[in-house]
Amino acid sequence: MVRFVALAVLAFLIFLILRAGIANLLAGLRGSGRPEGARLALRDELVKDPVCETYIPRRKAIARTAGAATNYFCSHICAEKFARHS
Repeated sequence: MVRFVALAVLAFLIFLILRAGIANLLAGLRGSGRPEGARLALRDELVKDPVCETYIPRRKAIARTAGAATNYFCSHICAEKFARHS
C-alpha cells in the first residue's frame, strides 16, 4: 500500500512538471508568453497634454499635427483650446 501511494505521488509530480514544461514551450512558440494587451501596455508611451498638463497613453490621445510638431491632447476640448490660443 505504501508503495502504491509513493508511486501515485511520484506520478502526480511528474505530471505537474510536464504540464509546466509544455505550457512554457507553447508560450515560447506564441511569443513572450504575455497576453497581447500586456505587450501593448509596455510599448505605449505617456504623452503630456499641453493645455491641462495631464499625462495620457499615446494610443488614447487625440493627436494634432501642425507643421513638424505633433501635440497630443486628452480630449477634444483641450485640442480646441490649444487651436484657439495658437
